[in-house]
Amino acid sequence: MRRLLRVVIISGIALATVLLVIAGTVVFVVRHSFPTYDGTIELNGLEAEVSVVRDANGIPQIYADTPADLFAAQGYVHAQDRFFEMDFRRHVTSGRLSELFGKSALETDKFVRTLGWRRVAEKELPLLSPTTRQYLDDYARGVNAYLSKHSGSGLSLEYGVLSLQPGGPKNYRPEPWTAADSLAWLKAMAWDLGGNLDEEVTRTKLLSTYTARNIESLYPQYPYERNQPIMTAGSIGSDGRFSTAPASPELRRGMLTQDLLKSLDSVQKVAKGLPQLLGQGDGVGSNSWVVSGDHTTTGKPLLANDPHLGATMPGIWTQVGLHCNNVGKACPFDVSGFSFSGLPGVVIGHNNAISWGFTNLDPDVQDLYLERIEGNNVLYNNKWRAMATREETFKVAGQDEPVKITVRETRHGPLISDVGEDERKVGELAATQAKYPTAYGVALQWTALNPGRTADALFAINTAQNWTQFRAAAQQFQVPSQNLVYADTDGHIGYQAPGLVPIRATGRGDWPVPGWDPKYSWKGYVPFDALPTELDPPSGIIVTANQAVVPNTYTHYLTNSWDYGYRSQQILDRIKAAGKLDVNAMASIQLDTKNKAAEKLVPYLLRISIDDAFEKQGQDTLRDWDFTQPPDSAAAAYFNVVWRNLLSLTFHDQLPEDTWPDGGSRWFEVIHVLLGQPNSGWWDDIRTPQRESRDDILREALVTARTEITQKMAREPANWQWGRLHKLTLTNQTLGTSGIGMVEKIFNRGPYELGGGTSIVDATAWDASEGYEVTATPSMRMVVDLSDFDKSRWINLTGVSGHAFASNYTDQTELWVKGETLQWAYTKGAVEASRKHSLTFTKPEG
Repeated sequence: MRRLLRVVIISGIALATVLLVIAGTVVFVVRHSFPTYDGTIELNGLEAEVSVVRDANGIPQIYADTPADLFAAQGYVHAQDRFFEMDFRRHVTSGRLSELFGKSALETDKFVRTLGWRRVAEKELPLLSPTTRQYLDDYARGVNAYLSKHSGSGLSLEYGVLSLQPGGPKNYRPEPWTAADSLAWLKAMAWDLGGNLDEEVTRTKLLSTYTARNIESLYPQYPYERNQPIMTAGSIGSDGRFSTAPASPELRRGMLTQDLLKSLDSVQKVAKGLPQLLGQGDGVGSNSWVVSGDHTTTGKPLLANDPHLGATMPGIWTQVGLHCNNVGKACPFDVSGFSFSGLPGVVIGHNNAISWGFTNLDPDVQDLYLERIEGNNVLYNNKWRAMATREETFKVAGQDEPVKITVRETRHGPLISDVGEDERKVGELAATQAKYPTAYGVALQWTALNPGRTADALFAINTAQNWTQFRAAAQQFQVPSQNLVYADTDGHIGYQAPGLVPIRATGRGDWPVPGWDPKYSWKGYVPFDALPTELDPPSGIIVTANQAVVPNTYTHYLTNSWDYGYRSQQILDRIKAAGKLDVNAMASIQLDTKNKAAEKLVPYLLRISIDDAFEKQGQDTLRDWDFTQPPDSAAAAYFNVVWRNLLSLTFHDQLPEDTWPDGGSRWFEVIHVLLGQPNSGWWDDIRTPQRESRDDILREALVTARTEITQKMAREPANWQWGRLHKLTLTNQTLGTSGIGMVEKIFNRGPYELGGGTSIVDATAWDASEGYEVTATPSMRMVVDLSDFDKSRWINLTGVSGHAFASNYTDQTELWVKGETLQWAYTKGAVEASRKHSLTFTKPEG
C-alpha cells in the first residue's frame, strides 16, 4: 500500500507538473505579445525624448518636441496595441488576404485588386504636401521600429494561431510598413461609406421582374414635411433650381440578358463578401450634432458624435492624444480624439481651439456603366477603342503556384464584371437580344479611384484654429464625403459638406447606363463653394444623422439615398425640449431608444381585432407603450418580432431573397406609405388564392409574432425582454469566424444584451432578413465641452488594445453597454492626474 501510495503521489506530482507547464506555456504564449507600457525604449531617428502617458484604460497621450518624433511615437504605439489589425487592413486594401487565409479569400482579393485601391493610394503620395508625406514616413518609421523587435506570436497572438491552421502562412514575417499602407486605408473608408453600387445592382435585378414605377415605390421620396433636413430652405436660399432628374429610362429590359444578370449577381456577391472593415447596410450611419452657447449651461458650444459602424473585435477606433511640448508653427499639434490604427493623426476629436465630428453624407459617387465589348475593344461614341489592361498576381497560402488575372479598364473605370466565381472567359457576356448583339460587361466609375489629397485634409483639420482654416482643410477632403460639424472656443458652430460629388450630363445615377453613349458621362464635380455650408445658424442647432442635407431648393443633385430622418428628427426634438444642455444631457440624447416607426405603426396594430385571448396578450403589451426600446422592454421585444414578421409577410413572397427588407429607415418609410394604401398589391400574398389587404397582413403578423416570441422566450409577456433577442457578439474579423469554437472563444467577446435598434438614435442595428442579432453599433460616443475640454466625455466600443486577454481588450465595453462614458483628460494637468503608465522613447546611445 505504501508503495502504491508513493506511485500515486509521484504520478500526481508529475501530472500536476505537466499541467503547470502546459498552463505556463499557454499563459506565456498569450502574454508574449502584450506590449510594454512602462520604462524606456530606444527609438531610432528621434530628435529628443518622447513621453507616452497612459491612464488605467491604456489610452496613450504622447508628448514630443517635433512632429517627426510625435508621429514616429504614434506609429510605435499603434503597432504595440494593434499591429495585427493594421496588417490585416493592409492585406485587405492591397488585395492580398489570400496570402494569409488561403484560397477562400481569393475572390475578395481579385475584386479589390480590380478596383485598385492600393494602386490609387500609391498615385496619391506624390500629390500630397511634402509635410504630409513626411508625417506618413515618420509614422511608418515608428511602426517599423516595433516590427524590428517583435515577430510571430510575440507581435500578436493571431500570428501564432494562424501558423497552426492547415494551409496557413508558415514562417510569416510582416513586411515593413509604408506610407502607401496608411493611404490605402482611406480607400476602404471610401468604399464602405461612399457609394450605392449595391442599390444600383438591386434596382437593376428588380427591373427584370417589375416596372420602374413599382421599384420606385420601394425607394420613397424623403419626407421633408416630417423630418427636417440638415439645412433649411432659408439657409440654402431659394434662387436655385432643384436638379433631381426623374428616374432615368436609359436601362431597358432588352439589355437585361441572363448573362448580364448573372454577372451582376456575381459582382454583388463578391462586393458583399469584402471584410466589414467599417460595416455596410442600413445600420452604418452616424449621429452628430452641435449646439451653440445659447442652448448650454456654460454659454459655450457642446458637440456630440457617435459613428454607427460594424461591430468588430477590436473596435474600429483607438483613442489617442498627440501633444507638442511647445505648440507653435514648428510643432502645431495639440489634438486628442479617435484614430484609426495604421493612420497617423486624429480623425475625430478636438484640439486646443476647435472640435469636429463626422457623419456620412453618402452622396451618389458610384455609377455602373454597361460596356459593349468585342474582344479587348470597347465601344464609345461609335468608335472601338482598346481597353487598358494590367496583370495581377496573387500568392495563395497553401498553394505552390500563384494565381494570375488580367484586369481591364474602360474610360469609366475597371471592368468589375470580369470578377466572378465561374472563371468564365473574361468579359464575354453573351447578349441574346438582337438590339444588343455585342457582348457587354459592367464598369464602375467611382470618385475614390481618382488620386486625391484627403490625407492633407486630416492633418490640416488637426491643426485648424478657426472656421476659415477648418473650411480650407475640408476643401481637400475628397473621399469619402462626410457631414462635418464644427464648434470652437470662441462660440461659433458650423457645418460643411466636403468631397467630390459628380455632375451628370444625363440621369441621376440610379441605374446602370450605356457606357458607349457620351451623354451619360460625368461633366465634372460640384464646386466646393457650391457645397452646403453654414456658420452660426440662427437656431443655434445643427443636427446631422445621415438625413437629407438640403431642401428641394438646392441647385445640385447630391443623392436620393438619404437616411429617412427618423433619428435626426428625434435628436432635434430632444434638443428643443431640453432647455439648457450640459455634457450629461447631451450624452443622454445619444442613448435615446424611441422607435419612431413604432409610433406610426402601433395605432394600426391596435385597431386589429383579435378574439383569441392568448394571441391578444401580445397585442396588449403595445397598449400604453412609450415606444422606447430599453433591453428589458417586453413591448419592444414583441413589437420588433411583429415588425420582422410584417416585413416577411408583405415582401418575401414577391421579392428575390437577396433583396428582402433589412428593416431600416427606408422600410420604415415604405411601410408608412403603404399604411395609407390598404389595398396595395404589396400587401397581397401571391402564394394564396385570395387577395390579402393591409389588415389581413397586420393581423397575421401579430399572431405569428405571438407564437414566435413564445417559442424564443416565454409564454408570459412579463418575461419578455428585448435584450434577450437583441444581442451583440464582438467578433474578430479573421479568426473570430474560423468555425473552430476554441479559437473563436479566444478572440470574440459577448454576447451582450442591448436596447435600441435600427434607425433609432441608440443605433444598435439588426437585419430583419436575418434575425435580431446586432450587426452595427455606435462605434464610440463622445461629447466635447468647448468651455472646458477636461469636462468632455468619451467611450470606445471595446478598448485600445487588440491583444486578446489584455486588460484593455474590452475594458470599455461594459461601460459602453451601460451607456456610461469616461473622463476625457486633455490638459497636461488632467493627463498627469490620471497617469497609470509612463513610457519614454529615447535616442539610441552613440
